[in-house]
Amino acid sequence: MRLLHHPLAWSVAMATLACSASAFAQTNKPIVLDEVTVTASALNTRTTEMTTPVEVLRGDELTQRTEATLGDTLNGFPGVHASGFGPGVGRPVIRGLEGARVRVLSDGVDVMDASTISPDHAITTDTLLVEQVEVLKGPATLLYGGGAIGGVVNLIDRKVPTYVPEKGIEGNVHLRGNTVADERAGAVGVTLGAGQVAGHIEASKSQADPYRIPGNPSRQEGAFNDSESYSLGLSWIGERGYLGAAFSRQQKEYGLLAHEHIDCHTHHQTEWHCGGHGDHDDHDHDHEHGDDHGAYISMVQRRWDVRGEYADPFAGFELAKLRVSHTDYEHDEIEEGLVGTRFENQGTEARLELTHQPFHGWRGVVGGQTSRRDFSAEGEEDYLIPTLTRSHAVFLLEELKVGDWRYELGLRHDWQDIDADGIRAGVAAPDRSHSGTSASAGATWRFAPEYALRGSLSRSQRLPSAEELYAFGPHAATGVIEVGDPDLKKETGYNIEFGLSKLAGVVTYDLSLYRNQISDFIYMADAGTDPGDGVREFEYRQRDAVLHGVEGVIGLQATDGLKVSLFGDLVRGKLKGDGNLPRIPASRLGVRFDQRITAGLAGQVEAYRVKGQSRVADNETSTSGYTMLGAGLSYRGQANEDLGYLLYARANNLLDEKARQHSSFIKDEVLLPGRNLTVGVKFDF
Repeated sequence: MRLLHHPLAWSVAMATLACSASAFAQTNKPIVLDEVTVTASALNTRTTEMTTPVEVLRGDELTQRTEATLGDTLNGFPGVHASGFGPGVGRPVIRGLEGARVRVLSDGVDVMDASTISPDHAITTDTLLVEQVEVLKGPATLLYGGGAIGGVVNLIDRKVPTYVPEKGIEGNVHLRGNTVADERAGAVGVTLGAGQVAGHIEASKSQADPYRIPGNPSRQEGAFNDSESYSLGLSWIGERGYLGAAFSRQQKEYGLLAHEHIDCHTHHQTEWHCGGHGDHDDHDHDHEHGDDHGAYISMVQRRWDVRGEYADPFAGFELAKLRVSHTDYEHDEIEEGLVGTRFENQGTEARLELTHQPFHGWRGVVGGQTSRRDFSAEGEEDYLIPTLTRSHAVFLLEELKVGDWRYELGLRHDWQDIDADGIRAGVAAPDRSHSGTSASAGATWRFAPEYALRGSLSRSQRLPSAEELYAFGPHAATGVIEVGDPDLKKETGYNIEFGLSKLAGVVTYDLSLYRNQISDFIYMADAGTDPGDGVREFEYRQRDAVLHGVEGVIGLQATDGLKVSLFGDLVRGKLKGDGNLPRIPASRLGVRFDQRITAGLAGQVEAYRVKGQSRVADNETSTSGYTMLGAGLSYRGQANEDLGYLLYARANNLLDEKARQHSSFIKDEVLLPGRNLTVGVKFDF
């Protein structure tokens, strides 16, 4: 069994299963995988032509998979896990990397919230209002910055209309409920248009109580999650493009499950000492009665978006694409009804892409982007001094198609300046400037009509963030002291990847094998000191690291109505020389049965095993393995010519397993939800 921990062994095993399944089912009716255009590729590349793996979630599948957080919605895709901090925070983890290394975009522009600063900060995305999710796995730094050394999640919405509805109006209504947290959620979106003008309005609201867990106590204390959002958009739409704008607002409150009041101070400006915690009882947040007990976050974000596209803008170019966004974000960390710390983040990002016409067979995109982030924290936990981060970049991405081959080359350069305004460790914090260059080359070979072989090689540079440079002080939400290092250097990653796909036939599959070697990898390490009172001190350090792994899915069309899928992933993260990277997800292997029962009626059963994770970093605890079993039933119908509907039910954790996410910072304190049922209905008109 030890052999299965090696990525090469996994790839050989999955390829063998694919060949065996092909021989077993060669007489059955063949199937063809959908080809979806990936907007995050800049060249609108189809999934079957990408040189790096991508997952696209949309339509009824997205409706049925949607959870309260983005990470939980995507959890289960090969190579994608969730890093939870209770039901209000679920950040995606791609191939063992998260936070600043996974960029979350709203139609190509950063969401610009505070989610990369700390694991207790939520991504400001309302999953009920998203139309399509694109997950680019592996380095995507060429288009979206050096921070995307792990991957990109691009969220497509309708808040800025891009077309006038054919009948003048279209929209949808989605209602959902869940038993484990007594969740009540709903969303509505309507697009209206006439002539060359279209408008869009949407809103959502959800409430969830502390969720039930196996054993005693029966609920995860403090694990509530309430949110509401709305958006207004208006566009002018012409024959050659559109220009529009939207305003959106999200308000959210959620519990901080592992919050500990920390009473710490420094000796000689650098040595930390912690005294008593005081009397701070843990209480449920009884938000139904308006009592603010326990620790929680109250967050508000306002966002303005301008989006436009114009075909044939001038000679030599076939498309111009503009994205500009500004966010005003703030959240209060509240304990016993009092605001302990207020975080504020104002961000602006502008991005322009120009797609040039083919030149000697090469078609590509040249562009640039600029961003500004003004961050501050005030109160008991102002462990981060105010900073102003300005970033600029230029990039180029080119493709060439020759017969059965598609080649892709890319180049990007980033500049970053961080102005610090405050005292850190007794002295004025220094300003810092960094720059980095990233490059990549890849190819896809359709060596047969049903098969595609892909490979890519990239050099990616990530510039250190303000929190990694300047953090200095106790953080009650995570229960630790965080210490940054103003002398951190940029990371440089070298990633090589190979993939093999079978796109049609009774058996289809998509397998990937990768290795990511990162010089000067920045990570939070347990300093090994004892400040007292059980508090741990974590330092941002740099060491060379290697992440490698394998992931894939194999589908077998066993009968005309039954499809069987085998999926799995494994990632291994090590520090060069000795030691493991912290919070690396455990390996996972599962099977899924999709059965078409009658026209419009379908059922699913899914089971997967997550192995225990014992390969841990210094002073990190291990987690036990668990098995998840789920089932679902859905019906797609048509009430009349203009009104369609989807009815669905989904049961999760049917075995009522006690499960912990190893990728979570608070895995030792928090269990995943127990047995539960989600039911919903969505109307489209």
